Amino acid sequence: MPFSVCTRDCYDTCSMVAEVKNGRLTVRGNPKHPITAGFLCPKGALLPKWFHAEDRLKAPLIRTGERGSGEFREATWNEAVNLVAGRLRETIEEHGSESVLVYQYAGDRGVVNYAFPLRLFHYLNTSMLDYGICDRAGQEALRDVYGTAVGMDPEELKNQRLIVYWGVNAFWTNLHGFMLARRCGLEIWTVDVVRTETAKRSEGFFQIKPDTDVLFALGVAKVIIEEGLHDKAFVRENVYGFEEFKNYVKTLSLDYVSMETGIKVGEIETFAREFAEKRGVIHIGYGFQRSLAGGEAVRAIAILPALIGHSFGFIYDMKTIDKSYAEGAFLRTRPARRIPQMKLAEYIERGKIKFLYVYNSNPLASLPNQNRLRKALVENDVFVVTHDIFLTDTALYSDVVLPANTFFERLDILDSYYHRYVALNEPVAKLYGKSNSEVTRLLAKALGIKNRHLYESDEEVIKKVIEMNGLNWEELRSKGFVKVQEKQRTWGTPSGKIEFFSQRAVKRGLSPFPKYRSFKGKYPLRLLTPTHRMTITSQYHNTHGMIDPNLYVNPSDAKERGLEDRDTVEVFNDNGSIRTEVRLTEDVPPGVVLLYKAFWAKLLGWNANFLTEDKTVEKYGNGSAYHSTWVDVRKV
Repeated sequence: MPFSVCTRDCYDTCSMVAEVKNGRLTVRGNPKHPITAGFLCPKGALLPKWFHAEDRLKAPLIRTGERGSGEFREATWNEAVNLVAGRLRETIEEHGSESVLVYQYAGDRGVVNYAFPLRLFHYLNTSMLDYGICDRAGQEALRDVYGTAVGMDPEELKNQRLIVYWGVNAFWTNLHGFMLARRCGLEIWTVDVVRTETAKRSEGFFQIKPDTDVLFALGVAKVIIEEGLHDKAFVRENVYGFEEFKNYVKTLSLDYVSMETGIKVGEIETFAREFAEKRGVIHIGYGFQRSLAGGEAVRAIAILPALIGHSFGFIYDMKTIDKSYAEGAFLRTRPARRIPQMKLAEYIERGKIKFLYVYNSNPLASLPNQNRLRKALVENDVFVVTHDIFLTDTALYSDVVLPANTFFERLDILDSYYHRYVALNEPVAKLYGKSNSEVTRLLAKALGIKNRHLYESDEEVIKKVIEMNGLNWEELRSKGFVKVQEKQRTWGTPSGKIEFFSQRAVKRGLSPFPKYRSFKGKYPLRLLTPTHRMTITSQYHNTHGMIDPNLYVNPSDAKERGLEDRDTVEVFNDNGSIRTEVRLTEDVPPGVVLLYKAFWAKLLGWNANFLTEDKTVEKYGNGSAYHSTWVDVRKV
């Protein structure tokens, strides 16, 4: 039977075995995979429902009505591709190649499906996206300390005693990693603002206030250092700036740390002592670093494993293979203008984008400040093309919509940003649409481009990537996955050591040490917008239908506003407003409210991103700041 691998934007990257029986797709986990271990998450189990969905796009569409109205007519592939190619050519001739932007992200993480279309846009010297939506601030912070954001191999958990899930709801978003930690017998702690499902299944839970992660980590470091619990030999040999950092945390008062974080002094001391004694490792989440305080927080947290002797005692990203050949940036003849992902609306408003090509993404669900973005698309002269499996919110605002196929219908390979395995994805059936690489070849041909790199087959690209990374194609085909062995690692910092005093941060105009800063908004309630268990950002809302649109509020905040459970409320700020029902819960602390993110507005009527801020954290790579959003709530 063919091997498949889930291409969703998820840590786990599950290896699967798929087949078609009586015209219906069936999937099961590959039992031989060491990490994903033969079982699927609830979303993975429903992949056949997604694959066979009746609302999959079956033919290209060309807009006939107002943008966003949903008025389209069907077209042939030939007509649609020629229209797109013609408008692309006209835009470049009239406004220059930089007025064209390809907007894509990780809706499908297949190496070919993700990267190959970029070859065309590199060849045309268009603008490219500067990805800041997901994990950028944390990446920058970890590079400040370690010179890399690549942490430990999770298979090394078998040699550990304690894992701290810091700002990550792993039971929902890294289920196989959570179960791996359980199989390895690790004690599990959680640090989070919300009492998540992971927190409820942990041996220790430290519920902190928003933006105080940096202060909590510094307080823990202070106790470890002042009680002599750090690995003195490791620090002496491998850390740059320890004495300066020691003097820095000496000025901190644990009473102040406790007051700001909401964690009692005794709990801070217990965390520090047991973390040091058990040589804990930390899985650093993505959610909390999507905030104005996120970069500084990750920098502080990253110091803790090194204090107790870990060379790379964190889990964050995992870059196992070089995929640059698939993307083909070598086809450019001049440097790319990079447009920050979070500033799409601003660039459209300024007339800098005249042609927008979207694939592997649904920005009209996933980007913040949706009212601004939709207004920009309606009021400005920009031609929008979307290549997708479904008629998403983004597709609704497009001039041309091209039907995509699914990963069950094409050949590809995937790596993981959690573990070190590369997996094979083989086609098992064919229903509708074309892959991203197929459409790229069609557009190149319609544009009259002769360059051979735009016509390579998927298999040719995959084999070249595999070869460049020293992997064996035949082994991958026979097993369905191969492990990328870790090479000898060093710290890529200016000093060649782990930098508690960060020279890289100083060059960006930051403090050499992580600094705590309290942020306040115009409105009284901090809005958090994590992912729901049954979606991957906006994916699966239309097929699984298992969403939770409720606003979660602490009873004390509800009482102050005269709210009762299941009341209909308006949630509002300067970006917009939405209506939904309230659910009262102690899992959310006072001063904080929670909405799950990025449901389809075309189905629900709104999503949380009608409220979220489109600010960026400039000194941390223009990282996103979704969770630095403040709102208020009133009964309707």
